[in-house]
Amino acid sequence: QVQLVESGGGLVQVGGSLRLSCAASGRTFFSSTMGWFRQAPGKEREFVAAINWSGRSTYYADSVKGRFTISRDNANYTVYLQMNSLKPEDTAVYYCAARAEYTNVVVNTEPGRYDAWGQGTQVTVSS
Repeated sequence: QVQLVESGGGLVQVGGSLRLSCAASGRTFFSSTMGWFRQAPGKEREFVAAINWSGRSTYYADSVKGRFTISRDNANYTVYLQMNSLKPEDTAVYYCAARAEYTNVVVNTEPGRYDAWGQGTQVTVSS
């Protein structure tokens, strides 16, 4: 099973940018859909973005579409989440997750469909 470690979180002002990284280990990374989720205090964990094994298919939550970009570097076992134009409502713990599957189209956005999770990284957007 793939193991995941997130980094890159921090404190940023409204309108600023951050790039999160997710370092993976394990050969199943190459055949996994990778997702980013977030969880704010008192709220359910919610889907942010996902990318298929090849990187050719991506899917975003409406709340981040046009501001966030997910990408992956298979040669370096890493997934990224570039976050621009950050808003206070983006404040949350961000989690990287993996679902072992070969798919050409990202369809899985439910947390329960992902097999492996990182420990999370805090993102705080101050107004």
